[in-house]
Amino acid sequence: MDAVGLEKVYNEAHPDVAVHALRGVSLRVERGEALAIVGPSGSGKSTMMHILGCLDRPTRGSYRLAGQDVAHMRDDDLARVRNRSIGFVFQTFNLLARATALENVELPLTYAGATDIHERALRALERTGIADRSTHRPNELSGGQRQRVAIARAIVNEPALVLADEPTGSLDSKSGEAILRLLLALNAGGTTLVVVTHDFDVARRLPRVVRMHDGEIAADGRSDAVLGAAGGRREPAPTPAPVAPAPGPGEGPASSEREHAHKEA
Repeated sequence: MDAVGLEKVYNEAHPDVAVHALRGVSLRVERGEALAIVGPSGSGKSTMMHILGCLDRPTRGSYRLAGQDVAHMRDDDLARVRNRSIGFVFQTFNLLARATALENVELPLTYAGATDIHERALRALERTGIADRSTHRPNELSGGQRQRVAIARAIVNEPALVLADEPTGSLDSKSGEAILRLLLALNAGGTTLVVVTHDFDVARRLPRVVRMHDGEIAADGRSDAVLGAAGGRREPAPTPAPVAPAPGPGEGPASSEREHAHKEA
């Protein structure tokens, strides 16, 4: 995975309201590597994940995945890359409520046109330790069990890359630890793993940490070096903007408009 000079600008055609989510970010991830991306809200880490996962395109820059330039692919080609090369794990699981665990895991195989769908889905559930709940629907599973199903769905096509967005964020500490161990075991088997998280305790479990701030990479290196001086267990919440005092008589927008109209008259 090799990203060079990534920029993402929303509303670029309207400079007054344009938002620069990424500002010339370059990142190289070797096959089989494991890293965490951390940063406060608004730092650009979610945008970065969307581009790395081929869910979005950069405004400028290049992104090569497994030797392919995916930054400028057509939508249908990009969809095939997502289905076959990338597995996604989300904080909210994103399981189909009316489908069983097995049926949820079968979906990527169906889209890929696989023939041995049932057997491969069962093997993925076995790898994640949830095969005994294959006939259960999401509302019959605990949070940790749902995340195991979601991970099984992510790996059923044997992707080279797994992207996990706050994979332990909705779980209690015991379930979160089990899920983190499962992800690390997948990485030990050769799967490239990128975890986006606010939780420094999770980030410290990965050998490499990329810390983002204001759309740029502020630090990139060994987790102990990047997070060693960071206090607390999570990224601090952004400081709320000061609340302007309520306008007094004759100070509100309507008053300004009246004054402007009076001057023009």
